Amino acid sequence: MTIPAERLDQIAHRFAELEARMASGQLVGDAFVQASRDYAELEPVAKVAAEVKAAREEIASLEEMLADPEMKAMAEEELAELRQRLPEAERELAIAMLPRDSADAKPAMLEIRAGTGGDEAALFAGDLYRMYERFAAEQGWKVEPVSMSASEVGGFKEVVANIAGTGVFARLKFESGVHRVQRVPETESGGRIHTSAATVAVLPEPDEVDVQIDAGDLKIDTYRASGAGGQHVNTTDSAIRITHLPTNTVVTCQDGRSQHKNREKAMQVLRARLFEQQREATEGAEAEARKAMVGSGDRSERIRTYNFPQGRVTDHRIGLTLHKLPEILAGTGLGELVDALIAEDEAKRLAAMTE
Repeated sequence: MTIPAERLDQIAHRFAELEARMASGQLVGDAFVQASRDYAELEPVAKVAAEVKAAREEIASLEEMLADPEMKAMAEEELAELRQRLPEAERELAIAMLPRDSADAKPAMLEIRAGTGGDEAALFAGDLYRMYERFAAEQGWKVEPVSMSASEVGGFKEVVANIAGTGVFARLKFESGVHRVQRVPETESGGRIHTSAATVAVLPEPDEVDVQIDAGDLKIDTYRASGAGGQHVNTTDSAIRITHLPTNTVVTCQDGRSQHKNREKAMQVLRARLFEQQREATEGAEAEARKAMVGSGDRSERIRTYNFPQGRVTDHRIGLTLHKLPEILAGTGLGELVDALIAEDEAKRLAAMTE
């Protein structure tokens, strides 16, 4: 896909304008925040656009040198190298210019729930949570648990966590769906392989300005937390249940000892869920386009199988199998899957634009 020279000049001009505004020292408050976001978004595009423009200009210069017998051999050698490199740079630029999900730069809310499989599903949900926790640490992100409902045998019936960092949602958004595990449970005396599942949902976490919540639309209940926690559980009404009446969205949080902290965390989850509902409602065409690419992000869609006997992980959406199950569950190997999913999404969107 060849980008017109006029478009390269427009990108360079826009980036120069942003650089000048950022260096002027005149931007404050929201204007500075917005300019910083625009700069961060355009910088990688401008960098590749400059490389493409420079390569094209160098090719034109070398082609003129072909007429000089003394320079022809050297020019031909450099031309061959540049002509091989230019299409790769132009493709990289085309990918960088693809329309981005407006939520890509945001932190994310990770929700994991045990599905079919009873205790084994809860254990698997715990495995998935630790996988994402370790992967996040490798990326330099910060993971903060928001709500946890532990299983009696270990693992989680449900766990919700906030993952903060740069571009978290962009990297993790294709993790939403049903994750299936095939292995022999520790409680299985006959050595039979069982199949269990857990659902993963990754939601972009909005800023407060992204989602306006009317206090009159909320029903807030307090109650005593249940589960492990000692005497505190039995004596303090610290658990919070918030119901957003217009959408009937219910969020609970009982992990902290402070009712105030639990309420803050519950509101954090509520904003993320309402923001996702707004995105689906207002970006219908874009959402449909996304479904045609790597996957819908629907938590009912089976996306991946973790097969312990064969030590493999298969992502069904892109037909990729990696015999690296221990590394993937340890978080260190998950990046290979994530990168493959992002590359497949970019390739399909690029193909759709050029049809």
